[in-house]
Amino acid sequence: MAIVNSIFAWIMKKRIHQIELFTKYPHEVQEEWFLNLISSAENTEWGKKYDYKTILTPDQYRERVPLQNYDTLKPYIERMLQGEQNILWPSEIRWFAKSSGTTSDRSKFIPVSQESLEECHFKGGKDLISIFCNNRPNTQIFTGKCLVLGGSHQINQLNTDSFYGDLSAVLIKNLPVWAEFLRTPDMSIALMDNYEQKMDKMAEATIQENVTNISGVPTWTIVLAKKVLEITGKRNLLEVWPNLELYFHGAVNFAPYREQFKQLIPSADMYYLETYNASEGFFGIQDQSNSDEMLLMLDYGIFYEFIPLDRLEDEQPETLLLNEVELNKNYAIVITTNGGLWRYMIGDTIHFTSLSPYRIKISGRTKHFINAFGEEVIIDNAEKALIKACGATGAIVRDYTACPIYFKGNDAGGHEWIIEFEKQPDEFERFIDVLDDTLREVNSDYDAKRFKDMALRRPTVHNAPENTFYNWLKACGKLGGQHKVPRLANERKYVDEILKQISEG
Repeated sequence: MAIVNSIFAWIMKKRIHQIELFTKYPHEVQEEWFLNLISSAENTEWGKKYDYKTILTPDQYRERVPLQNYDTLKPYIERMLQGEQNILWPSEIRWFAKSSGTTSDRSKFIPVSQESLEECHFKGGKDLISIFCNNRPNTQIFTGKCLVLGGSHQINQLNTDSFYGDLSAVLIKNLPVWAEFLRTPDMSIALMDNYEQKMDKMAEATIQENVTNISGVPTWTIVLAKKVLEITGKRNLLEVWPNLELYFHGAVNFAPYREQFKQLIPSADMYYLETYNASEGFFGIQDQSNSDEMLLMLDYGIFYEFIPLDRLEDEQPETLLLNEVELNKNYAIVITTNGGLWRYMIGDTIHFTSLSPYRIKISGRTKHFINAFGEEVIIDNAEKALIKACGATGAIVRDYTACPIYFKGNDAGGHEWIIEFEKQPDEFERFIDVLDDTLREVNSDYDAKRFKDMALRRPTVHNAPENTFYNWLKACGKLGGQHKVPRLANERKYVDEILKQISEG
């Protein structure tokens, strides 16, 4: 296996030269992809509608094609689900990534073309390994297997030739044969629908494997890890998998989970690598071992635009191109992809931490914030406040959600939090104070509203019983896959549901 490991590592590192090229010539690479995407789709129904044959520049594109979201593209996608082709993209679309989102009960079906599989998602997966091998030349990950926590997959009944599932399931189902030898568990387990049974089966199937790396959402990785330790009676994962050296993670901010992972994998050499991979495309990879910033990947068949967050509510917000963005400002991402998404707002917000090369951090969701009183609290603010509150009180947060408390009579408004702890804070009231004080430090609008409790009073925080969020997701039929607890909401739906569940429990 050592020879195989050396060969794979050598192949993967060859890609580093190409990555260095797009970091040196980012605008040229983006323009080349823009022209490629426009010319590819000029004979599709969408391309004819907006006369792509005469679009020669990004400026013409921005003037002619309106900004899109899922609702505006939904009529086209529904026809594609029925089997119609050449609508948004010229090649045959047979696969759809099902995404539930976290602010809507409706499912979204994102078209996945062969090009987006090969040039975007799979390329991103290979680049993760390339970057890791480059940063850790003595890696032995190819001597064992990758434990992959995938979603569930099912056939789309609307058309016998069309399939849909969570993005991870779509990727697993389309992996090349050679990749199957490098992953565990077996596909029949990896694609199970029932997440409770799936965790049991995954634990049992992987305990005897030589797992060298893990890929999955932190929440479900922790659930699986605890199941593995419960079955084996071991104290940590290194006692089960002594060659474990790498964890790929994404989908949620890793910071609140970091302490739990240090306990599960007590090794200073454990390598954590963050990814920014969504149903709509693969966007970023943490390319430095000493920083959690992510390199914006510019040669995956995606053309980027950015809307300054303070202009998002404009009737027709103007977008900026890559060469127009500034450091440390929040932007909503707009993408054009080789899966047929045109000027599509994915709902995420980022800020740039470097402009040479372009590196980013995810700051939140355009619809995941609390702004009932002009305080504009985003997920990035909440995560920083929780980390500081945990540090001050020795706590570890397992899950949380928050929403507004509206004005009532002469009472000021406020924020109501439900927090489930993995490890309880030494002083619960101090935890709340540090949370509140840090929100005031990182968000001047929140601080202004908190002045003398005039608009916002001290947060109300509920210390939730164990498994509160797990039981709520289960009751909603949303265990596993890409279903996540909504961190912040500008209305009370989720908090009221969970509080009712707690009171009835």
